[in-house]
Amino acid sequence: MPDAAHIVSDVMTVPAVIVGRGARFKEIVRVMEQRQVSALPVVGDDGHVVGVVSEADLLPKEEFGGRELTRFERIARRTDLVRAEALTAEELMTTPAVTVRPDDTLAQAARLMAVEHVKRLPVVDGADRLRGVVSRGDLLKVFLRPDEDIEEEVRRTVVSYLFPTLAHAIHVSVRDGIVTLRGPVYDTSLIWVAERLIRAVEGVVDVEARLGGTASAPGGLPTVR
Repeated sequence: MPDAAHIVSDVMTVPAVIVGRGARFKEIVRVMEQRQVSALPVVGDDGHVVGVVSEADLLPKEEFGGRELTRFERIARRTDLVRAEALTAEELMTTPAVTVRPDDTLAQAARLMAVEHVKRLPVVDGADRLRGVVSRGDLLKVFLRPDEDIEEEVRRTVVSYLFPTLAHAIHVSVRDGIVTLRGPVYDTSLIWVAERLIRAVEGVVDVEARLGGTASAPGGLPTVR
């Protein structure tokens, strides 16, 4: 079977850049600019993450500055108006923070980012204390894995597992993360299983299974569980 999936602790940024509840507006902007981040965890005195302040939380001050609003805008954009008048991280932050655990898989973190429409996630332990931050860029690091490493894992954990008697006859090649399989197989129903397992290998971008059935199959085909 494929090696264990990478987890958040493998790619997260440590230590995390943070601000306290009382951080002032200009200080937050300055930290974001200096550290080239789009969001900052807000941490209380006890080390717990109490919220996140992002660029989106800061922009209303620019958007509404010096502009007269209609009654409809005041009603529809009430939350943004509050943020436009906010001065500290505690007033600006989105709470509760959307977080992940260090042992969550990268797929879980990516899914949470997509659902919550965020670019960065604080990483917290079982006591909700900050351990790091994971960003979209961090999650994409797995796709920098060398093709040679991917090829070796596919051969060892998928081809040899599903097609042990024909592993020598199946050609595996990887280019830019795209895995191609060529060769004969006894049981063509296992081809889709191979594709699914290969897609679970870290760093795989796509799979092309150019496998064909043979005239006869020997006994003892591998059992897939």
